[in-house]
Amino acid sequence: MPPKPVKGGNSIQSHLRPAPRGESSACAESTLVSEAAARAAAISDVSSLKQELLAALRDDFTAILKAEFHAVLGESLSSIKSELLSFKKELSSGLTAVQESFTGLNVTVAEMEKSLSTCTDDIVGLRKTVDSLTKTVAQLEDKCDDLESRSRRQNIRIIGVPEDDPLSASTAAVSRLLKEAFGFAEEPLLDRAHRIPIPKPKAGERPRPIVAKLHYYSDCVKILSKARELQRIKMNGTTIFVFPDYTVRTARARAAFTDCRRRLRGIEGVRFGLLHPARLRITHEFSLYFTKFYEIKSTNEDKNAKPISVAIFKLSTIQKQMLN
Repeated sequence: MPPKPVKGGNSIQSHLRPAPRGESSACAESTLVSEAAARAAAISDVSSLKQELLAALRDDFTAILKAEFHAVLGESLSSIKSELLSFKKELSSGLTAVQESFTGLNVTVAEMEKSLSTCTDDIVGLRKTVDSLTKTVAQLEDKCDDLESRSRRQNIRIIGVPEDDPLSASTAAVSRLLKEAFGFAEEPLLDRAHRIPIPKPKAGERPRPIVAKLHYYSDCVKILSKARELQRIKMNGTTIFVFPDYTVRTARARAAFTDCRRRLRGIEGVRFGLLHPARLRITHEFSLYFTKFYEIKSTNEDKNAKPISVAIFKLSTIQKQMLN
């Protein structure tokens, strides 16, 4: 605040004793110096006090922050530590389980390797056995088929005989039929005769073939020779056919050449025939033998062509070369 004005100065000065001019100026200067020193001391005291207060506040604030930080951080660290410990425990148990499983797998793999090694050795031995048995079975099949074919040497198969008469397949009826069909002087002697064992056909269907066994092989040869000459035999308004009685395997092998033989009939100067059991012989100033039907297919360079056409193609090619 501004200093209040001093009233009645003249009266005060009137009471004072007048001093000399030199002494008054010296006193004023000393007073100013002392006041300046006091003021500087006060300012320094205030600055030091301020510094002390700031330092104290800083220390207190730092201590408070440290205390709060330690409290919060301690709680967080304790929770993190507990979580880490639990995770470590779970991880340790998981690793233990994995190690146990891995150990078990190693044992299992070792056992499997041992078993597979044994199985591999067994498979090698079994393959050899299977190959040997396959060859043996093939040989036995061929031998059985040959024996069955030999047992049917004296058999003939008669196709086209009506089944109106129940006794049409008896030995007497078949013997009489053969005598009339081929004009023999005597009836051939039959051991047995019967129709093939399939269901009886309905009205209008083809009759079942008759299989007859002749007592003498010479009679069988004579009948089959006559049948090849006559081919279609007319009797009592019906047509009958007589063929050899082949096994199923032989019949299928011979039937595979049927279409090929039909096509060969259209080539001039070609003679062909089926040899026993299933060998096709084609003659045109040379001979070709096809033991089985697949051998015809193997001679064809074009895999997409029909096997039936191979023999005809090969024969036509050779015929053209000979004509040129």
